[in-house]
Parts: sequence; structure tokens; C-alpha cells
Amino acid sequence: MFGVFGLIYCLFRPTNPSNTLGIARFYSLGLNILNIDFKIFNKERLSVDGTAVFISNHQHNLDVFPMGRIVPKRCVSMGKKQILWIPFFGLTYWLSGNILINRTNKRKAWATMDGAIRALTKENTSVWIMPEGTRSKGRGVQRFKKGAFYAAIKAQVPIVPVAVSSYDKHLNLHKWNSGKIRVSVLEAIDTTGMGEDDMLTLMERCHKLISDEVARLDTDLLAEKL
Repeated sequence: MFGVFGLIYCLFRPTNPSNTLGIARFYSLGLNILNIDFKIFNKERLSVDGTAVFISNHQHNLDVFPMGRIVPKRCVSMGKKQILWIPFFGLTYWLSGNILINRTNKRKAWATMDGAIRALTKENTSVWIMPEGTRSKGRGVQRFKKGAFYAAIKAQVPIVPVAVSSYDKHLNLHKWNSGKIRVSVLEAIDTTGMGEDDMLTLMERCHKLISDEVARLDTDLLAEKL
């Protein structure tokens, strides 16, 4: 149902980045259908002057529900090219204006990053990237890839880290009340004046910030059960 509706919606203005918000909010209804208790902290930090690169941890296909609730206006996401072959959802994802990257071909992958930079600097469009590149599936926050940090530095736009609590610890989709998801938006990091030599330091800083915040959110949720 989600995919069919989204596909019809996007056909009226294909690949327009403004499509993303409407589609995202529609998919976020999954939180209500699954009866998930959702809360976001520091949501105001999603509002930035100009454009930004938003990054978050990547756990499961369920990410589409909480991300759908919080993605800001004129913000597209970056996903693997293989998404295109998921029936209905794949076409909807592409027609929403999101960016598909071919991770198996480095030359094409970096060309896609140049497209993301163009969106940030020329098209008044922010980009949301999950820098782990693949779902962690309960293994904690995995190592980050460079693309998001390369794009933020090249475009000289802020990078906004977003941490999402661990699904494997706090969700059980076999229950009527499926559990809780908490999201925390951290302070934006200014990349003005940074160069490629700063990329690894920025990447490691963001990884630590998100990892530490996920751990804090998990601890707080466990405390709520006591």
C-alpha cells in the first residue's frame, strides 16, 4: 500500500526533491500501525540556515519509519542503487528525488557524491546519508564511510549528526505495543574552512558522537523499564 500510494504521488512531479517530505511523512505512519512509542529530542536542530548534510545510524529497514517522521523540507536521502529493484518502493524512492549510489563502482560512486554536492550548493537541497552504508542489524554503530564527510566539506555546509536508539534492545514487533524508539538530534558541526585533510578527523568525531548518544538513549530507555 505504501509503495503504490507513493508511486502515484510522485508521478505528478517526478524526481522533485519536494516530493520527499510528503512521502516520508506517509511512511512514518508505520510507527502508528506498529504502535511504536516515538520521541525525538532537540528537533529544532533539524532546522538549519541553508542546506546541510544530515547523518544517522543505520539499523534496519524499519529506519524508514522514524526517519520519515523527522526528515526536514527539501532534504533527499542517499541509498544503494539496488533499492531501485524493490517493487514499488524502489521507483517511489527514485521518483521522490532521492539519490541512488552504485557502491560497487568507485568511479560512479564518487560521481554520485559530486551530484550530492551540486544539490547542496546549487539546488537548495539538503542530503541525508547513513554513513555506515549498510544495516547494522543489532551489531552497534558500524564504521563510517567517507562520502558524507567528503560532501559536507566540499560543499562547506554543516553536518548534523542524528542518533537513533537500538531497535534490537527496545522493539518487539510480535507484541501489540511494539516498544520505543528515541531519536536525538545533536548540534550541527560547522565545516567552514575544513579541507580534505580534515575528513577523517570529522568522520571519527561524528562516529563517536553518534555512538555515545545511542548508548545514552539505550541506557535511558532501560532505566524507564525499572
